[in-house]
Amino acid sequence: MKKNIVPFVGFILGVALIVWSITSSGNLTSFVDVPSLIITLGGSFSALLISYPLKTLKKIPSVVKNLMMDPNKDYGKLIKGFSEYSRKARSQGILSIEGDLKEEDNELVVTGLQMVIDGMDPENIQEILDIKIDNIEKRHREGQEIFFKWGELAPAFGMIGTLIGLIIMLGELDDPSAIGVGMATALLTTLYGSFMANLVFLPIATNLKLQTDKEMQMCEMITEGILAIQAGQNPRIIEQKLRSYLPDDNKEEVLEESGQLQREEQ
Repeated sequence: MKKNIVPFVGFILGVALIVWSITSSGNLTSFVDVPSLIITLGGSFSALLISYPLKTLKKIPSVVKNLMMDPNKDYGKLIKGFSEYSRKARSQGILSIEGDLKEEDNELVVTGLQMVIDGMDPENIQEILDIKIDNIEKRHREGQEIFFKWGELAPAFGMIGTLIGLIIMLGELDDPSAIGVGMATALLTTLYGSFMANLVFLPIATNLKLQTDKEMQMCEMITEGILAIQAGQNPRIIEQKLRSYLPDDNKEEVLEESGQLQREEQ
């Protein structure tokens, strides 16, 4: 799978703009406060520990790793694969594709075509595939739900830090030196909470949602292709069906690949 550095570039650009805005009219060190960071980041993560099982939170590193992968699925490869499976099944029989499944890297395709080879009814194949796709979606949605929730919690704990800072400031009005500390904590926790939510957690959740939507679209294509092969449909009809699932930004690329494939076969 291709690497996707756009989210990283976007984060660096956002941080750079914030740093530039601070340094253009102030001192960067005055915006660094460890207690405020602990309240915002540590407090929101503590709330996540209450909200989700530890087993689910352990997936956060792998979820963030997926963020750096290209969300654009290889639709052309999928359509080409089903076209080849269909042609071989029609010319040599459905059992002829069983050996090819050993080289197939998509688990859902392997599962579906193996059920076709085993002679299962299309209703049972559809039901089993739907269950597997639901499980895939639930697993993917877990990651984005965590970051959506984290995006909600970070500003809330920023407000908690603000209240703490105001209480400190109001309790020490007779000590002018304590007023600055209280105000810094009060304002910086709100800043940290907004920064983390809007430049880190919510953008990550949105990106993961996009990837999940694309994954579900590909799963629908796979199901359609498997059932079409099971029904013995013409390879060209299968190609046309699968192309109808393509997003607009992938159509030209896939059509070019398919045209090249047909020319090579001729």
